[in-house]
Amino acid sequence: MKTPSRFDGKKYLNSIPTSMSGNYGRMLRNWLLGKEERNPRRPLGPFRADAAVLAEPVPSAALRVTWFGHSTTLIEIDGKRFLTDPVWRLRASPVALGPKRFFAPPLPLAELPVLDGVLLSHDHYDHLDKEAIRNLGRTGVAFFCPLGVGGHLRRWGIAAAQITELDWWQEVQVGETHTLVATPARHFTGRGLTRDATLWASWCVLGPTHRAFFGGDSGPFEAGFQEIGAAYGPFDLVMLEVGASDELWADIHMGPDHALAAHRALGGGAFLPLHWATFNLAFHSWHEPADRLVAAAAPDVPLLLPAPGQRIDVAAGPQPGYWWHAYLSGPAHR
Repeated sequence: MKTPSRFDGKKYLNSIPTSMSGNYGRMLRNWLLGKEERNPRRPLGPFRADAAVLAEPVPSAALRVTWFGHSTTLIEIDGKRFLTDPVWRLRASPVALGPKRFFAPPLPLAELPVLDGVLLSHDHYDHLDKEAIRNLGRTGVAFFCPLGVGGHLRRWGIAAAQITELDWWQEVQVGETHTLVATPARHFTGRGLTRDATLWASWCVLGPTHRAFFGGDSGPFEAGFQEIGAAYGPFDLVMLEVGASDELWADIHMGPDHALAAHRALGGGAFLPLHWATFNLAFHSWHEPADRLVAAAAPDVPLLLPAPGQRIDVAAGPQPGYWWHAYLSGPAHR
């Protein structure tokens, strides 16, 4: 059943019980005493996307994707372009001491091609970059976001006519050929002390030939993903978070194993992992999410593992290039 989000008058609620109260003492010990390689020992990159190639017209029956890092992707689908969760800032934080990027964005924001829309999953700092939004807003691009997130954009100077806010399961047409659907996720929101005053969402991007799913941030949510897959799948491209997970906050981030379960629940499709190798946001090593994903994925899961800025043609099949191995030491990665 396509159930809209629940709002209790003060905050939005997940559709299943979800705990966000971790053991803060244990978190602090892990943060101070953990031996994981949470930051790369040597700088990653530089990576570079080809601005001239990305600016070429998108074929009417093509599906391509470029990962710029974390959850920022450029989706080229059946003649249109959509940007997800654009983050170009140096730190995933409002302050100078927050998590710092491991590599510079592969493409300057000003060199992005003309977009048909920007999809926002929620308002956390590692997904919603105020300055990037302001700069994109000056181009006149349309923004699509969950309920309440538009308030941030309006405060930052984005015209109300450029903003479409959707509840879970609501659809909007983009031109005559494409449909965007805000679908459920299991997460939370907030850019300060107030939590969950805005909604979080995943997105279905439906073209006349191809279908893509952008998961945003979500904890384990297999029944919800099954419902999304039944309603809008099968998908040609599935993009799910695999990093920043930990047993201390297991309800709000999936990690590789639950992401693979979500991929199955959605009905399969080419799998592009997101939310890893860009910021230090958890206690695992920076490369562990991809290593675990590769080890756990069944042979029939078509993994897309592009380097940041590398454009992928989804029809070309799995892309197994383990780019991160070049930055690791030890026999397993030589």
